[in-house]
Amino acid sequence: MDSSALVIFKLQKDLEEVKVLLEKATRKRVRDALTAEKSKIETEMKNKMQQKSQRKAELTENEKPAAVVAPITTGYTVKISNYGWDQSDKFVKIYITLPGVHQVPAESVQVNFTERSFDLLVKNLNGKSYSMIVNNLLKPISVEGSSKKVKTDTVLILCRKKAENTRWDYLTQVEKECKEKEKPSYDTETDPSEGLMNVLKKIYEDGDDDMKRTINKAWVESREKQAKGDTDF
Repeated sequence: MDSSALVIFKLQKDLEEVKVLLEKATRKRVRDALTAEKSKIETEMKNKMQQKSQRKAELTENEKPAAVVAPITTGYTVKISNYGWDQSDKFVKIYITLPGVHQVPAESVQVNFTERSFDLLVKNLNGKSYSMIVNNLLKPISVEGSSKKVKTDTVLILCRKKAENTRWDYLTQVEKECKEKEKPSYDTETDPSEGLMNVLKKIYEDGDDDMKRTINKAWVESREKQAKGDTDF
């Protein structure tokens, strides 16, 4: 039994004895003295018990294992949108510029390939991560034959063409569709000259005064020739 427990035990015994005497006392002066002593003992017991509980809590806190410091993680992930690409007979090559990328551990630069996509993840580069996901490649690639290379400030992604010696005009199918939508539309089922007229109309709307006069002159001359039966323009 520790010292504080022993003190509390003795106080408990004193309190019990005072209670017994209080029950037997009949004179007011004696009862008042015993009552005061009883309150004193109870207060002292309460204080001792609080002190004991506080010391126990402090010991428990000290026995806890030291807090584990979480590893520092990157603040956020930056999506890569700027890149360049070219091709050879066997590979489509994508170049991504990331200053300092050659200084990070090799395992921090990860590339995953599928037959029609790839994704790049660079971890912990200057306190950030960088990611690039390219889906719907224009043509299928060989997953096994594709790879990456890390050079000074650059990641080079090598997509092995499944069909070698074929030219890719675009990197992705989406890029191809967007470019084709930008081209003037020529409907072969309508008047063949309609497509040309649409082009001339756009040039006229966007052109300056000299361009508009030139087109107007050509239009008038064309109509005059058609009226004479000469349809050459």
